[in-house]
Amino acid sequence: MLFSDIVSFTKTSQNYTASEIVDALNDLFCLFDERAKSMGVEKIKTIGDAYMAACGLPTLNPKHAQIMVAFAKGMYEDLDKYNKTAKIRFQMRVGLNSGPVTAGVIGKTKFIYDVWGDTVNTASRMESACTPGHIRVSENVRNRLSDSSFEFSEPIQCDIKGKGVMTTYEVF
Repeated sequence: MLFSDIVSFTKTSQNYTASEIVDALNDLFCLFDERAKSMGVEKIKTIGDAYMAACGLPTLNPKHAQIMVAFAKGMYEDLDKYNKTAKIRFQMRVGLNSGPVTAGVIGKTKFIYDVWGDTVNTASRMESACTPGHIRVSENVRNRLSDSSFEFSEPIQCDIKGKGVMTTYEVF
């Protein structure tokens, strides 16, 4: 599960019209959408300036953690590409977690596929704890990728809202 968020978005958005902000987010998120489609990543939804995606839904994928870290790195490539010509430049944080989720469509109107559960909440907390410009991952993700070519920081102990102290890592 991946969450990304634009750093200081509320403050930044106060300096532009609603139309300019919508256009800027659309330009950036369309790049993410193209990457998601090409990598087999499922965009779950956008929530304002946040982008939520997963791999292994609805069909399990044993390489989901590897794909999601590669996707997150690619999102930063997309952000760099976007920022080169953008009127409104952004910084971003990305958080990842791996584990079981519950997914489905709830309600009778405005149908939207959604996911929820502890894995989702923890991914969101990884994003919140992340240093801007980096990718923060849970110990679950780090353990799944122990034999991969990805490089990780030393363990970072974080007090995560609703979870307590957790061991986390940043991906290089």
